[in-house]
Amino acid sequence: MSDGFKNNRAIHAFFGGTFDPIHYGHLRPVEALAQEVGLQRITLLPNHVPPHRPQPEANAQQRLHMVELAIENNPLLSVDERELHRTTPSYTIDTLEELRTERGAERPMAFIIGQDSLLTLHYWHRWQSLLDYCHLLVCGRSGYADRLDTPELERWLEQHRTTDVNALKQQPNGLIYLAHTPLLDISATDIRQRKRNGINCDDLLPENVQRYIEQQGLYL
Repeated sequence: MSDGFKNNRAIHAFFGGTFDPIHYGHLRPVEALAQEVGLQRITLLPNHVPPHRPQPEANAQQRLHMVELAIENNPLLSVDERELHRTTPSYTIDTLEELRTERGAERPMAFIIGQDSLLTLHYWHRWQSLLDYCHLLVCGRSGYADRLDTPELERWLEQHRTTDVNALKQQPNGLIYLAHTPLLDISATDIRQRKRNGINCDDLLPENVQRYIEQQGLYL
């Protein structure tokens, strides 16, 4: 995969999710994260069969198209649809292994998660191997705890945590950065419920994504 980077130390970040639908709670924090950390590119990875949550209501192609609409004309954001072509569960570690092979061993790579995902990371498939392939960039989420479940997990976090954004560029993987991104109380679950109840969602997701949802008759 050619990513077009001229600077081998630039961080290429990836952001996974069902995006059912994609909304400002996804978009605005990662744009703020790019400013905070100095990211040149963030690639969105829509899941096909998420192993840790209910299956999406919109199908794979509908969710992909909503992502494409949401990021059009935004040079920071791109989409990688590889997980949508899998028929097996979308384990993050499998995707990171593929991406690391494609990018080589030395170039900095990061995976973006929310605070909610950090708190449950120890339930992910092969979670202790994640940092062998990437850094973790953690965006805050409103209403979630700021400490992990056990002292052992807290020690793991402190062992890998950095507050130095330059450190993320100086090594290819292995660090955790807790970002100071905005806490937006927006969820796809709430948007789907609002749609069913006929409640306005203008301030929650892009207008072109809303139009597509209406055209497709989604979330009724």
